Amino acid sequence: MTTPKKISYGFITLLLVLVCVLHLSTPFITVLFSYFALTKLRFGRGKGLAVTLFVVLVVLFGFGFYYFAKQACVALPRIAATTVPAVIKYAQKYGVELPFSDYAEFKELVREALAAKAVGVGYFAKAVLIEVAAFVIGIVSAVSLFLSARFQLEPEPQSVKNNLYSLAWAEIAERFRTFYASFSTVMGAQILISGINTVLTGIFLLWTGVPYATVLVVVTFLCGLLPIIGNLLSNTLIVGVCLTISLHLALLALVFLIAIHKLEYFLNSKIIGQRIRNPMWLTLLGLIIGEKLMGVPGMILAPVVLHYIKVEASRNKVADAPSESVPQTPQAQPLSRH
Repeated sequence: MTTPKKISYGFITLLLVLVCVLHLSTPFITVLFSYFALTKLRFGRGKGLAVTLFVVLVVLFGFGFYYFAKQACVALPRIAATTVPAVIKYAQKYGVELPFSDYAEFKELVREALAAKAVGVGYFAKAVLIEVAAFVIGIVSAVSLFLSARFQLEPEPQSVKNNLYSLAWAEIAERFRTFYASFSTVMGAQILISGINTVLTGIFLLWTGVPYATVLVVVTFLCGLLPIIGNLLSNTLIVGVCLTISLHLALLALVFLIAIHKLEYFLNSKIIGQRIRNPMWLTLLGLIIGEKLMGVPGMILAPVVLHYIKVEASRNKVADAPSESVPQTPQAQPLSRH
């Protein structure tokens, strides 16, 4: 391995460490998602139309998120107020131990959990302001990269040919292209699968007349961005809401959601393919580590990092490896240069 390549691997490793240590996951993920959207919105050679469409979508997303937040602030407490007593009733009927015996104790547990993390109104307002600022910075950075993805300016007049600085930056650019290709492969497929799952779940919720369907549909899509555990979260919430109506509807919802979950195995094999398939234990381990390091953004990035490591490792030949033929791992296509 050449010195410039070693420098590039050290650079991207340091970047990922700094994202964890300095809590930069929000702008980092925003840059990746925004750049992904810009590339999908590019039609033809020009980039101006893509940027315009992207800005319009961001504005619409902002209004949509505001509307969803208002609906969620009203719906989620009501969902808890109706679901928790129903869960307690069935738990007592079937002898299941719960850490609370009524809705008041449940609220107290939630209040204590928030107090343990020092979550107050002032803290929440400060956190929201910081996240919004990070979100805006990520969007601006993504647009800037999309318009001119240059990693270095013109070389110095006194620089020699094939100097370390230029070669190192060329390798760093290749590392970023490979990392983005992993993100595009993993998250592109995950978004598509989550979208299909959300549409089918939305049809079921509307057909059965489950209350708070709009909030549940949005939560289903957002949770769908998290592999494995995301479906468990959204399915638990949906079954809990159905339980407030009847046990029959809750069982029907459970059967339907299990069928959807089995469908996702088929979609994963057809849409994602063998390129990013990892053992379930490895994906779960990545999700746990990602959550401990960066919270929910870390869980989103974990499959991307796992795929990136696999791609980079499969591209580097080990000098002392045995001569037997080794099955080649399919690789993500590198990011096209804009």
